[in-house]
Amino acid sequence: MKKLFNRFLQNRFLFEELVKRDFKRKYKRTVLGMVWSVLAPLMTLMVLKIVFSTFFGRTIPHYTIYLFCGTLLFSFYRESTYSGMVSLVNNASIFTKINVPKYIFLLSSNVSGLINFTLSLLVFFAFCIFDDIDFSLKTLLLIYPIFCLVIFNLGVSLILSALYLFFRDVQYLYDIFTMLLMYLSAIFYTVEMFPEMYQKLFLLNPLYVYISCFREIVVNNQLLSPALAGLAFGYAALSVLLGSLMYRKFNRVFLYYV
Repeated sequence: MKKLFNRFLQNRFLFEELVKRDFKRKYKRTVLGMVWSVLAPLMTLMVLKIVFSTFFGRTIPHYTIYLFCGTLLFSFYRESTYSGMVSLVNNASIFTKINVPKYIFLLSSNVSGLINFTLSLLVFFAFCIFDDIDFSLKTLLLIYPIFCLVIFNLGVSLILSALYLFFRDVQYLYDIFTMLLMYLSAIFYTVEMFPEMYQKLFLLNPLYVYISCFREIVVNNQLLSPALAGLAFGYAALSVLLGSLMYRKFNRVFLYYV
């Protein structure tokens, strides 16, 4: 761990430049620039609210915030993991010529996604104020699920980036997977509409766990249960562990596939 940290410090300048480049590249030649970081989740929220508020909005308290929690975290997950998946291929011209840790490219893409998420989070809090959501010291606990989701995204990015180097088909399969994941994460509906025996199956979905943590703190103004908090940490730890093992196993053969 100390060796990895020292190598990171040695390449800190490159890391900072990569973050700046990834952030600028996303909004290159756009009229609104980084305003899209705010508009994109808002437009998604508006569409889902128009479509589903008639079916679920009357039975779910603070439905707009309930929906916003889901769209916000799902967008963060999708952006971070997708950019992480293609980060090695997109930066092959750098690490094939310079001996730098390849995980730096994954970190930079995830940090860029975290910056966009932070901008959207400010708008989320503004919506909470308009919807009369009560803030308290418990709101600070949002740091925990956000931290776990960042680690989880990084682990998934490590796995996907390795698979994408070997099989370019992963990109198309992942598009289908994320669409399926969106419908299985209870973003616009509540799991209480299903029989109790099926409700627990949703806990097998890490993204649903992180969205539930957000809703529990913001919408319900409650502390996280030990079980939910444990699942959030467990999925993050498992993800980054599997990703690190895959990265370590295939690190030396990456150059042959770019």
